[in-house]
Amino acid sequence: MGSGQVGGLAARSSFVFPMNGGVVKQLQIASVSLKLSSNNNNNKIGALSIDEIPPNAVRRKRDPQWRGGFSIGVDLGMSRTGLALSKGFSFRPLTVLKLRGQKLESQLIEIAQQQEADEFIIGLPKSNDGKETPQSNKVRSVAGRLAVRAAERGWRVYLQDEHGTSMEAMDRMINMGLGESARRNKNDAYAAMMVLERYFFTSGDATEIVLPKNVDLQEKILRGPPEDIDFFP
Repeated sequence: MGSGQVGGLAARSSFVFPMNGGVVKQLQIASVSLKLSSNNNNNKIGALSIDEIPPNAVRRKRDPQWRGGFSIGVDLGMSRTGLALSKGFSFRPLTVLKLRGQKLESQLIEIAQQQEADEFIIGLPKSNDGKETPQSNKVRSVAGRLAVRAAERGWRVYLQDEHGTSMEAMDRMINMGLGESARRNKNDAYAAMMVLERYFFTSGDATEIVLPKNVDLQEKILRGPPEDIDFFP
């Protein structure tokens, strides 16, 4: 198992690294820089920091005038996956997918491409006491596979605590006057929107970045997607 060295500024974040044998190593850190080493050079990651791979919420906190960096919120379920979109501080439910496995992952990538997003914010289930649940492991597995596909494009995948978002989504829809049928059909998408709102309103605090173990893919994430001239003329 690798060793970690932590140093830098006191900004809380978390990193998730798939190590040998597909084991996920999660590190909650209280600083902005992290250095992991492993006996296998293919798993070696050097001097990654939140400054190098900042979530869009952090970018916007640092510079309110910053443009670009749309985000896709994801609420993963057993048979339904809700999606939402954030463009700055504008949030909206997007759609509900009834797909699983590779078909789901491919559709997520396609939708992100269509919406010009560069990061996925995936809700991570937790219990009332803040502990992870059996469903959390399934979400981490999907997030890990999606991270590989996303990294090919320089996109990032983050995990965000989603505890209570389904109830928040239901309350929001009731307050909006949506009927029972509409609430049932759209609940997953609204839950994804609640995940996005929590992520941005907390400025990405305690989010976890999911990194593929392939070094070339990590470097693509560090470089990021090609700049869009509409945002960076």
